[in-house]
Amino acid sequence: MANYLITGANRGIGYEFCRQLQARGDTVIAVCRSASDELQALGVRIEAGVDITSDRSVADLCDRLQGLSIDGLINNAGILERVTLEKLDFESIRKQFEVNALGALRVTHALLPNLKSGSKVILMTSRMGSIDDNTSGGSYGYRMSKVALSMAGKSLSHDLKSSGIAVAILHPGLVQTRMTNFTSGGITPEVAVKGLLQRIDELNLDNTGTFWHSNGEVLPW
Repeated sequence: MANYLITGANRGIGYEFCRQLQARGDTVIAVCRSASDELQALGVRIEAGVDITSDRSVADLCDRLQGLSIDGLINNAGILERVTLEKLDFESIRKQFEVNALGALRVTHALLPNLKSGSKVILMTSRMGSIDDNTSGGSYGYRMSKVALSMAGKSLSHDLKSSGIAVAILHPGLVQTRMTNFTSGGITPEVAVKGLLQRIDELNLDNTGTFWHSNGEVLPW
């Protein structure tokens, strides 16, 4: 049994992480701004009222955890707002950086005392943050923030290796969630998280810092 902390746990992929981890016998700490009814029904430990863009809010989360050892930190919280060149919204771009990139780094840094040798840090990024894979442009805030998140993950993989902590940079695939307007062309959260957990279980210090698709494909930067 391992202790997993998941941010953005109230719905979608975050909720599904909580559900599948609990089902296999792991202990779950579900972190969110507000808990959904379905999350509450799981019966996992919920730490609500957490804003990952706030130093004070994240520090309060750390106080609530009281030094609890974390085996898996899954930085899942994120937002997607459409920003095109024709409608360039710099406030939206800044907001996406704050949540998608700085928020995950803030949480990881604050929880370093809770991690130990053998712990794993997971950053949920996106293939839309791949420079090589960008063939359509647009989505400026989301793409740029996910590139920044992936770079943070790569640096963390080097900086934490000596402490025995491995880092995975993961793309879930195109998933049927509220973020994607439940796209008909996507996979279900259940399928995505099943693959993501396989990548997490296989994560070690030899493959730390790898950018993976949930299906196991290594993605281009």
